[in-house]
Amino acid sequence: MPTEIRHFIAGAETPGRSGRFAPVFNPATGEQTGSVALANGAEVDAAVAAAKRAFPDWAKTPPLRRARILNKFLGLLEANIDTLAAAITAEHGKVLSDAKGEIQRGIEVVEFATAAPQLLKGEFTENVGTRVDSHSLRQPIGVVAGITPFNFPAMVPMWMFPVALAAGNCFILKPSERDPSASLLIAGWLKEAGLPDGVFSVVQGDKEAVDALLHHPDIQAVSFVGSTPIARYIYQTAAQTGKRAQALGGAKNHMIVMPDADLDQTVDALMGAAYGSAGERCMAISVAVPVGEKTADALIERLIPKVRALKVGPGTDPEAEMGPLVTAQHRDKVSSYIDKGVAEGAEILVDGRGLKLQGYEDGYFLGGTLFDRVTEDMTIYKEEIFGPVLCVARAADYASAARMINSHEFGNGVAIFTRDGDAAREFAHDIQVGMVGINVPIPVPMAFHSFGGWKASLFGDHHMHGMEGVRFYTRLKTITSRWPTGIRAGAEFIMPTMK
Repeated sequence: MPTEIRHFIAGAETPGRSGRFAPVFNPATGEQTGSVALANGAEVDAAVAAAKRAFPDWAKTPPLRRARILNKFLGLLEANIDTLAAAITAEHGKVLSDAKGEIQRGIEVVEFATAAPQLLKGEFTENVGTRVDSHSLRQPIGVVAGITPFNFPAMVPMWMFPVALAAGNCFILKPSERDPSASLLIAGWLKEAGLPDGVFSVVQGDKEAVDALLHHPDIQAVSFVGSTPIARYIYQTAAQTGKRAQALGGAKNHMIVMPDADLDQTVDALMGAAYGSAGERCMAISVAVPVGEKTADALIERLIPKVRALKVGPGTDPEAEMGPLVTAQHRDKVSSYIDKGVAEGAEILVDGRGLKLQGYEDGYFLGGTLFDRVTEDMTIYKEEIFGPVLCVARAADYASAARMINSHEFGNGVAIFTRDGDAAREFAHDIQVGMVGINVPIPVPMAFHSFGGWKASLFGDHHMHGMEGVRFYTRLKTITSRWPTGIRAGAEFIMPTMK
């Protein structure tokens, strides 16, 4: 009997009351392992009401005490990393080592948030006018929500809620219905760490829950990571309802390979960046852009045997390098992109369609796929595939490669592999992309910097975590004060000026 995966509201797991459920599968076997409740508006209202009750006291809690609770939560995360990784692998399918890596990147944001007393310090200026001082405060904005994707069920929520909680907000998480169990483990450990009831809630659900959060008058801000069409919808709806929004969308990340690059290093980097987590990463490298025919031929020669030798298997297999895709529908969608690539004239060098593993015939597996001679007018170049498909798009020179990237719809992440410092510097300054790697294939910033792309990869003014996250989850208040030695009689009817 599949397990019911519930909500977490007001400090306790709560059964679904809408009567709607969605199946949760093990991607390696195709077996249904759970049934997740899908919230309606009333259940969202209950979570928001609990958060509203908790907010005044939590907002007044000294930042140091909030940081100590997050520090206890950090210890619980570290002690239970194997449990959380197993839950991720069971529902997402990624290999266990990758699941642990995801958790570690989330842990780094929790570590950053434990510095709340330092992060929330304001500014002070003495004597902005005679006997007049001015100082600023960063204060919480209220009840906020996070809507997170299936590909990182622990890391992406941890990009959001640790900073929001450290700043004194109450947080409602709406995780992906495809792999929801990690959210309940996190909620339980936050409660165990001493977080007051109502400060953190989990509302499972689909579009109905998302819309209820977006239109709820007591939600002050929404954070989102997912596809560009939904990110645009989240951003526009939030704006119409008077909410702050940071909505991270899709990506099509390129890697320029210069003629002077170390090709062995480059190929190893490409393999991990393109096929890690079955390509289900917004920072995956999906287009390699070798400069010059000689570079391209040498790159392809090295890539083909490595892609063919990819070890594909269930995430619990310690020797597997790549697991299944998250659902049968997503596997079929990625496979349809491969069909389009062939139909539109790309040269398929390694074909991952039709892969079946003995003992896992019903799993959602797709082998690594490699295309050469991909052009800018092809669907597989223009659209985000979100699967284990690497396209090689040849460029005659560096200027052509940079133009390809700058003219693309997305601007999330990009990389260049070169030994030439001048080329690397020019690339870093001129490329129209939010996150840039120089001989680094997946340039995800550390927690104390901020994550976010440009163009159709980000909607909103703030990137996630780091100081951008602190600014997003707080409001700036500036106070100007004067303590005169005596009260002067009489009113003044002119604009106040500093004398």
